[in-house]
Amino acid sequence: MKIKVLQLAFFCSLWMHSFGQDIHWSQFNDNQLYQNPAHAGNFDGDYRFIGNYRDQWRSVTVPFSTFSTSFDARVKKWGLGVLAFHDQAGDGKFRTIELQGNLSRSFKLIEDSSQVLRLGLNFGINHRQLNWDLLYFDNQYNGYVFDPSAPTSENFQTAKKTNGSLGFGVIHQWNSKTRTNIQTGFGAYNLNQPNQGFYTEIIRRDMRFNGFVKATIQLNSVWDIIPSAQYSQQGIYRELLIGSSARFHISNKPKAYQALYFGLWNRGNDAVNASLGYDYNDFFVGLSYDLNYSKLVPASNLRGGVEIALRYVIRKFKPKRIIHRVCPDYI
Repeated sequence: MKIKVLQLAFFCSLWMHSFGQDIHWSQFNDNQLYQNPAHAGNFDGDYRFIGNYRDQWRSVTVPFSTFSTSFDARVKKWGLGVLAFHDQAGDGKFRTIELQGNLSRSFKLIEDSSQVLRLGLNFGINHRQLNWDLLYFDNQYNGYVFDPSAPTSENFQTAKKTNGSLGFGVIHQWNSKTRTNIQTGFGAYNLNQPNQGFYTEIIRRDMRFNGFVKATIQLNSVWDIIPSAQYSQQGIYRELLIGSSARFHISNKPKAYQALYFGLWNRGNDAVNASLGYDYNDFFVGLSYDLNYSKLVPASNLRGGVEIALRYVIRKFKPKRIIHRVCPDYI
């Protein structure tokens, strides 16, 4: 009975969470456009593709699944990016689909580019939909048994809602002549607080604020440590992720670069996250798993969610500029 009560309380919190909050990721460093719009175009290369997938609470209830994909490019000092994600949660298959556009601009604070400030804007279209037919209500209990085929006697006005959102972000970067660097950033989202109510009552989506810091510290020729932290706040909800990963350079040869990542993170009062990653030239793959240690443990058995991140960077071929043309021998 205790487990059933915990599960019921958890489902209620998930229902409120689904209607009130934006999605979140454990591998927050590997979904850059969702973390901050100023990340658009902030990479070494010309075009970048990122894919993320998260599956959680499979051991407790109908699994919550989230898929995200993004593309961004650099155009001189400008960055352009597009991100789309699909999230589905709970028995009613509560679905959120969002398409975002991101625009960024970089400014050199020091002539040698050791310090750079990036500003970004975010524009989004959000669509939410719920399948009422998959939910059960107390009117379907006839006093003796629960009859799922009985009418619910509920009158729903709508099962869909579409609105727009607006956000911005700022990032400061410090780069050294080695692999050591530091990034700090702040972002604010849902600035227009769109109405997400499914009824005539107006229910504003809370603004979401995000701050992060990430450092890469070179220890020697083959080892780096990459500590980072991210704090998010939306309405009454708070989330703090803090931890570090270590990077081991297997090979630094041109066209044969390889590196391994080992990471451990903590989400306050909720879960410990362990991660592995692998770099091969311009391709990256990351895998992480959340070990839940909250009050939900009797139902979750420590199991939380698995997450996968993929990234691929394309570099355009740039022919070497010839300043002085040498005359051929036959002239």
